Amino acid sequence: MTYRSPLLARHGAVEASGPDAGVAWHYGDPTAEQRALERGGAVADLSHTGVVRVAGPDRLSWLHSITSQDLLGLPPRTSTELLVLDPHGHVEHAAGVVDDGEATWLVTEAEHAPTLAAWLDRMKFMLRVEITDATVDWAVLGEPVDAEGAEGEPVTWRDPWPTTAPGGTRYGPADDEHPGSERDWRLVLVPRADLVREVEVREAAGWRLVGTWATEASRVAAWRPRLATEVDDRTIPHELDWLRTAVHLHKGCYRGQETVARVHNLGRPPRRLAFLHLDGSGHTVPEAGAQVRPGGPEADPQARPVGRVTSVVRHHELGPVALAVLKRSAPPDELIVDGLADGDPAGGVVAAGQEEIVPGDGVSVDRPEARGPLTRGLGGGSAGVGSPGFGGALGSGA
Repeated sequence: MTYRSPLLARHGAVEASGPDAGVAWHYGDPTAEQRALERGGAVADLSHTGVVRVAGPDRLSWLHSITSQDLLGLPPRTSTELLVLDPHGHVEHAAGVVDDGEATWLVTEAEHAPTLAAWLDRMKFMLRVEITDATVDWAVLGEPVDAEGAEGEPVTWRDPWPTTAPGGTRYGPADDEHPGSERDWRLVLVPRADLVREVEVREAAGWRLVGTWATEASRVAAWRPRLATEVDDRTIPHELDWLRTAVHLHKGCYRGQETVARVHNLGRPPRRLAFLHLDGSGHTVPEAGAQVRPGGPEADPQARPVGRVTSVVRHHELGPVALAVLKRSAPPDELIVDGLADGDPAGGVVAAGQEEIVPGDGVSVDRPEARGPLTRGLGGGSAGVGSPGFGGALGSGA
């Protein structure tokens, strides 16, 4: 079900599309909205976001046992995030997590909330937990604020990205060198009936209402993966540098844990996330889903694709930028991107410079040293997951 925000009735509001349908893409001046968000004086209507509530005395130990995150003893009003993986380690769900002392709140994509709640309900067995898809009752506001919710305040999830959590690891740059370190972000849950009033309170304090163009530009510039855009049915968390914040490597077993440990300790993720600076000199901006190909002065627009664009946005300072999921073997330098997602030659191609997020060598910063010869295909070179010893369970390319 798509929730249409009453704030779409605001003068100048233009509705977003795709996973953000139901809220405003912008309110008439996307550049000014991005600048307001960057300054910290803004609020975003994200009332299309999914909310799942888990109550009961067994909630944290139970969620700990079936997801990627260590939730034992999670203090109230302390934010983290988790992944639900399939048996082969592919990402099925992702959610921000915060507990208010009485219930655990999971914030996720709207289209995933019903299926996440249904899966959790199937997994509860005889445990004392109660799962509710609370999206119909609760709306979400986004704020560029670096603070957890305090006692007596609304339930608030503070985005931990990109700080490497205890038990996590990273493939990309150090936390303080990461572009996302400058992005403050949190999601505040308010009763859906109070959405307009809560926005007006913030506007009265001088904050500007902004759309998803601004929030997505901030997210993409921070290299922050999103379930609705960067994840497909073959994604493993290593490919998106998601072991930083969403995976605890030293907790007990959970579904998909074997793959997580195996790729971290011995293998290499088949694909890697990259940040693209797109040529903005023409009128063509690629669409999400567009194919990415090797670039350079003699680039062949018909060359075999090495990946796909997952998110595209015009940033008020960086210009057109994108996130892309590429084969691990994709060249680390210049690329070209199809002008249209379906590869229609009429769309032309767009040149793209690349910043590696997950490096091509596919080795995290704390990968254990090998204690002797490794299985053929795992000790250097371009072979990795999908090589002998892994049964090809994870595939080998984009």
